[in-house]
Amino acid sequence: MDEELKKAAYLGLNLVDFEDHFPQEYATMQEFTTTSVTYPSTSRDALTEILREGAQAMLTTAIEAEVREWIEGHEHLRDERGHRQVVRNGYLPERSITTGIGPVKIRQPRVHDRRAKDAAEPFSSKILPPYLRKTRSIEELLPWLYLKGISTGDFNEALQALVGPECPGLSASTVTRLLEGWQAEYHQWSKRSLKDKHYVYLWVDGVHFNIRLEEDRQCILVLLGATADGRKELIAISDGYRESEQSWMELLLDVKSRGLSIGPKLATGDGALGFWKALPKVFPTTRSQRCWVHKTANVLDKLPKRLQARAKEAIHDIWMADSRASANEAFDSFLATYGAKYPKACECLAKDRDELLTFYDFPAEHWKHLRTTNPIESVFATVRLRHRRTKGSGSRTACLAMVHQLMQSAAKRWRLLNGSDLLPDVIAGVQFIDGVKSQEVAA
Repeated sequence: MDEELKKAAYLGLNLVDFEDHFPQEYATMQEFTTTSVTYPSTSRDALTEILREGAQAMLTTAIEAEVREWIEGHEHLRDERGHRQVVRNGYLPERSITTGIGPVKIRQPRVHDRRAKDAAEPFSSKILPPYLRKTRSIEELLPWLYLKGISTGDFNEALQALVGPECPGLSASTVTRLLEGWQAEYHQWSKRSLKDKHYVYLWVDGVHFNIRLEEDRQCILVLLGATADGRKELIAISDGYRESEQSWMELLLDVKSRGLSIGPKLATGDGALGFWKALPKVFPTTRSQRCWVHKTANVLDKLPKRLQARAKEAIHDIWMADSRASANEAFDSFLATYGAKYPKACECLAKDRDELLTFYDFPAEHWKHLRTTNPIESVFATVRLRHRRTKGSGSRTACLAMVHQLMQSAAKRWRLLNGSDLLPDVIAGVQFIDGVKSQEVAA
């Protein structure tokens, strides 16, 4: 298991918030195979115990306050003798909730409503629902482990290493039921209607994970869109070949057949994708923007390490320029500096020159969103293939369900696009020059 995972296990980190703990990587790495997976020890440390006790105290206080507020809100309900109808009545049996720092035991006050059955209101805690046995962070951790290349049969050992040996409610049968539920959710989601949907921008990528997919399907293809009001939405995912035009054609035709009739204004992705050949055949008016992060990694890979830091700064000067003219000047400077000795690096950069600078025709407020596929990269930064691939194979339906679950969880933290109020102008076809409305330039 990766060193980061071992460290996280010892420190009791919530691995769901992986963006805060791991750097993003983009360069394609050579595949290797490994024959074994080892897990860190399950020793408990004093800091984790303190955190767990603190969580237990805070949860107890919050639930007590919730119950008190409910009873006070029903204080006016009294019988003919003036006795309260809604009162506390001891405690419910103790429950153990599995969290990112291990199991937390909690006792919830019992509320008794003495009124007739047809008038009584059962109390249900919003903080601690009746059937909650594990926090959302744990349910997000399971897809993370699967896409890391850990088989479902090894989940129990991995989870005990991460959240402690006292890990109730996470047996093999529990994991199987969760997986079956997620597969059903994915199937229903993948067949939903896209009628009346309008995505202004599109981000695309083919993501390799540490598991081998059935039928040699190489990766998961991802379509992410920005709606007319600036919200990011997962549009579709499928398994296929990253460089295959046919794989992307099937995915694009699928979303179109489900009602997505209006093509996005701009699509951003890596230049190596087969997507670019399929796109004009399905949405011919959609413009292309190459991802600068992928491009930077590919160019640097063709330069000696001693030059990469300086070359990276030169590339940065191109896509951070405040106008197309300035970007072209920086572009020409890079080619002049490295062209003679490193022609392959310069060819890699120059071949997509126009598509790398398309973003200048859109609002400047949107540039940070359009220049890279970061909305997709940030979700999969810790689970995409880096250095090796696990020996075992993974079910394609299970993998798709896990990816869907992980992205839907990430979607809850997605923010609106900057300058969302400018999206109606983009939809209306208003011309932007160097990120500014053309009429403002003329003024």
